[in-house]
Parts: sequence; structure tokens; C-alpha cells
Amino acid sequence: MLIGHGGTASDTPKAAVGELKRLESERQARREAQMSPREAELDKLVREWPRTPETDAYKYGVEEIARALEPKLGGRRLVTAYNEFCAPSVEDAIDGLVAEGYKKISLISTMFTRGGIHAECEIPGIVLAASKKHPGVVIEYAWPFDADFIASFLASQLGRVLSPAKS
Repeated sequence: MLIGHGGTASDTPKAAVGELKRLESERQARREAQMSPREAELDKLVREWPRTPETDAYKYGVEEIARALEPKLGGRRLVTAYNEFCAPSVEDAIDGLVAEGYKKISLISTMFTRGGIHAECEIPGIVLAASKKHPGVVIEYAWPFDADFIASFLASQLGRVLSPAKS
């Protein structure tokens, strides 16, 4: 499973997004995990808002990476999921794979750096909850990324655009 952060479509009603974020912040301040019915309703509305490449370039960018990644996975199935604002959620994607009979699910994030709340805290929490919900399924998270590996990847990308260094 390739996990992207997720974003809102450009035409998603701003009032709905604002209310969703307010309710989420209030819930987190109370240290509650469970969404209220209204927060869940808004989360569903925002995640399932219709999208096109013009209204949500991020979602389509993650899906482009997924299409390029899948052939490199030795015949393994790849699905995309999103941490917030976009469907499917990581939880829903895990539940879907379990319903299809998968007994081992590996997750990887497009969020590379340590210290981010989503990659470092929320996704591991989702893995823990999903492992409890699906006790016969191995759910693993390929994170954190090795700093040298990321540095090599970034240097390679820079090498595509930089002119040779002067000596």
C-alpha cells in the first residue's frame, strides 16, 4: 500500500473543510480517538469529493507514482491510500485488502522525513489498531526511511537538472 498525505480538491467546499479541521482539532485537544458523527460525516464528504487531475493534482500524482512502482514489486498488488482529505483512508484500504483475503499487508509512505505527525505517529497508530482488528493478518510499515538512501535519491534527482560542478 502506497500512502500519500492527501489533499482537498480545489472545489471542495471551504466551509466543510474548515469545520472538519476545527472538529478534528477540538477532538485531538480532548485526546479522543473516535470522531463525532458530524466529524465523520464531514470526513466522508471531503474524502469522497469528486476529483479530476485539474482539481486534485496531488491525488493523481500519487497514483502516477503507484503506476510506476507496481511493476517493480514482483507481481505484488499495490493500492493507494491517503492519510487525510482523500479516499480511501488507510484504514479503509487495509479493511478492503483483508476482505479480499490478504494475510500480509505492507505499507509505505510518500512522506519521507522523520518528525511528521502523519508518518511518525498516525500511521503507526493505524497499523497497531488494524493489527488488533485483524489478528490473523501481518501488517507492516516500511518506515522510517534511511537518511543516506533519501540523500542518494535526492542527489540523483538533482543530478538530472544540475550542470556539472566546477572544480
